[in-house]
Amino acid sequence: MRARSGKTVLRKRARTRKLTKGFRLSRHNLYRQSLVTLIRGRKYAYRDRRNRKRQFRRLWIIRINAACRMRGLRYSQLICGLINAHVELDRKSLSEIAIHDPVAFDKIVEIARAHMPKDLK
Repeated sequence: MRARSGKTVLRKRARTRKLTKGFRLSRHNLYRQSLVTLIRGRKYAYRDRRNRKRQFRRLWIIRINAACRMRGLRYSQLICGLINAHVELDRKSLSEIAIHDPVAFDKIVEIARAHMPKDLK
């Protein structure tokens, strides 16, 4: 007698359809479409977990650059001065300081100006 794997297959398909909860139209209740959509969605999620880090770094640099230019300095000059002054603040914390504590950011800019090479001044 031929053995059929009915319950196993149905259980696997139900598990896949459960993962696609919230997808629109037939993408959540038709097995073939839900499987393709799930694979594609996971591929984008994997890719975008890495892209998110790049996007945030770009955002922090833009914010720092805007705050520097308001104080008469370019972003590259600020970073160069901070490296020479051995200030180990990352870009995330620099952008938060620039937004929420402008007085402290003014002091950081002054430290960077004091330690900038002569040819950049």
